[in-house]
Amino acid sequence: MSTEQVTSSGDTMGKSFLRTAIIRFAGMFVVLGLMFFLTAWTVYYWWAWIYLLLLAIPAAFLARYLYKNNPELLERRMRMKERLQGQKLIVGLSWIFFLATFLIPGFDFRFGWSQMPLWLIILSQALVLAGYSIVAWVFKVNSYASRIVQVETGQKVVTTGPYAIVRHPMYVGVIIFYVFSPPALGSYWAVITALCIVPFIVARTIGEEKELMANLAGYREYAMKTRYRLLPGVW
Repeated sequence: MSTEQVTSSGDTMGKSFLRTAIIRFAGMFVVLGLMFFLTAWTVYYWWAWIYLLLLAIPAAFLARYLYKNNPELLERRMRMKERLQGQKLIVGLSWIFFLATFLIPGFDFRFGWSQMPLWLIILSQALVLAGYSIVAWVFKVNSYASRIVQVETGQKVVTTGPYAIVRHPMYVGVIIFYVFSPPALGSYWAVITALCIVPFIVARTIGEEKELMANLAGYREYAMKTRYRLLPGVW
């Protein structure tokens, strides 16, 4: 999909793409809101409102930036169907823990299971935003940061920005985002299911490494130079 196809105001395909992007963007926050407020059984779940705004405002600016400057990446981020069987299995199983991570906080708030100090909630919200910022940084330097595992024609190895530190910086941001989302919503209990997401991200990283090693020219050399996948000095 070319930039002209996406951005031209007179182009039907571009209008359709923009409409789909807006619907998905709005739908994601509607679903999250329903998950939070229905389980909490109140709209006075203030940490959920703050969390939604914390995501929605930067996400809106990022989506607008990508639509105007890198629509190809925005289109890649909208692809959902995995090609590799192993990745399909990882994504399918991980959904259980993703859903639990965002359903438990509402119940937690409703029944008062967690008594979390204000400073920890605020710190967690800051870390959620930090994780999101790392993902945004990845989008700025890597136009091939697709939602699905694949190597495209013309794709090149990115070695700058966060890729000079670890080979899979987007997953670093995603892990920070999900692990600190429960305390940002005032829940200790949902941290358990959030931590269960981490092994799936590690498994996804391993599978993606195999795909990149086999099909992306120059990746082996890059891996020798940038030794660590997710955590510098560890792995």
